[in-house]
Amino acid sequence: MATLLYARVSTAEQTLDHQQAQAEAAGFTFDHVIADRGVSGVNVLMKDRPEGKRLFDMLRSGDVLVVRWVDRLGRNYADVTDTIREFIRRGVIIRTVINNMTFDGSTTDPIQMAVRDALIAFMAATAQAQAEATKEAQKAGIASAKAKADANDYKGRKPSYSRHQYDQVIDLLGKGASVTQAATETGLTRQTIYRIKDEPAAAEKALAMWGL
Repeated sequence: MATLLYARVSTAEQTLDHQQAQAEAAGFTFDHVIADRGVSGVNVLMKDRPEGKRLFDMLRSGDVLVVRWVDRLGRNYADVTDTIREFIRRGVIIRTVINNMTFDGSTTDPIQMAVRDALIAFMAATAQAQAEATKEAQKAGIASAKAKADANDYKGRKPSYSRHQYDQVIDLLGKGASVTQAATETGLTRQTIYRIKDEPAAAEKALAMWGL
């Protein structure tokens, strides 16, 4: 039996190190670390990713697969639910660092199975919904920024956060993290976290205005 970490980032400016560091801080140790870099969780299915394919080949019954959260497996509802259920059928135990969730196929009780499957479905749906909300916010911010630029409006102060940090904050707050937790993980001040939390559209627009 082996314990594997699967990590994924979708843009070149993001790093994988913090996913492994966060998992190790939570007490996990790994026999293998599998990572996909620059791969979209929305548009590229797990089985079509370079390291995702490798993960399917490596996992065996009794193995433990650790992910930061289910959105690292993907942000496509059907793909995430299919992937988790396939791994469970193989006898793989899936654990998340955030919220310390465990999914396995050991139970034969129909009620417990129904609760497990419903939770998987909910978490996968949340991952896709967050991706779609972020995309819409980005589109709205860009459109607004272009309109402002056309009118030669002042861009305002340059944001103290990057696009990656903004996405991280939205992601963490969406999962129920506190402002303090979000500040610690992103390296931003609590004041900045509150600004993004209270006015996400304005925070997104500021990034777009500066072309970030």
